Amino acid sequence: MSHTLRTFLLMAALTALFLIVGDLIGGRNGATFALMMALFMNFFAYWFSDKLALAMSRARPLSEGEDPELHALVARLARQAGLPKPRVYLIPTDTPNAFATGRNPSHAAVAVTAGIRRLLTQEELAGVLAHELAHIKNRDILISSIAAVIAGAISYLAYMGQWALFWGGLGGDDDRQGNFLALVGALLAIILAPMAATLIQLAISRSREYQADATGARICRCPLALASALEKLEAWNRRLPMQVNPAQAQMFIVNPLSGDTLMRLFSTHPPIEERIARLREMARRF
Repeated sequence: MSHTLRTFLLMAALTALFLIVGDLIGGRNGATFALMMALFMNFFAYWFSDKLALAMSRARPLSEGEDPELHALVARLARQAGLPKPRVYLIPTDTPNAFATGRNPSHAAVAVTAGIRRLLTQEELAGVLAHELAHIKNRDILISSIAAVIAGAISYLAYMGQWALFWGGLGGDDDRQGNFLALVGALLAIILAPMAATLIQLAISRSREYQADATGARICRCPLALASALEKLEAWNRRLPMQVNPAQAQMFIVNPLSGDTLMRLFSTHPPIEERIARLREMARRF
């Protein structure tokens, strides 16, 4: 199954979950209210995604005079990807990592840490930057924002359901008041729906990482360089995790947090071993 189809199916599942939970907990009016609230909050995050992400990571603009080699590499890869050259930022940390952000290719930025410039070879760095440009090319910021809107709406519905229980009303439709099965269904939705929405949202994030690996490998034309970079980055991030907000973790090419205590099901990133194996298989096919 292609990553694009997988993402489509996961988004469809998330939408179906919202419709079912909305009907069980809030009825049509409650579901509409929750969706509007989620849209309002996540639209702000999406529109200002670049400014928010760069500020939270303490990234600063990196001029061409400071690092002409990096700027030239970004420009070359952007041409190969058919994209405008994004702005380049530097994150002042020794942990090697990178991310891309921006609501569209014309308002995009790539940020690299000081540590990644010292760790990777030129070919490996090209693989990492190509992966980040792939996120921009594939509109992954938009996809993640849509998933966040729907998952956020489901969470709002569950929160509304808790208050409805407290005040003695649940379900939203008069003809269902007192219906035992409807009440049981609503209770299960309040408890399980937010977790299910989170799991689907995380699965979408993992699927987009696989897609960015594949697209990035085609952009830089060297899957093995990206595989080698991922191997190094994973080892260093386990040894020296970054101090970042957990909500930011999904932006980076490898999970910047210590992954030993996280179950794979709740991870924003696919297993690094699987990513490397797929890239090596891609290189073999080339």
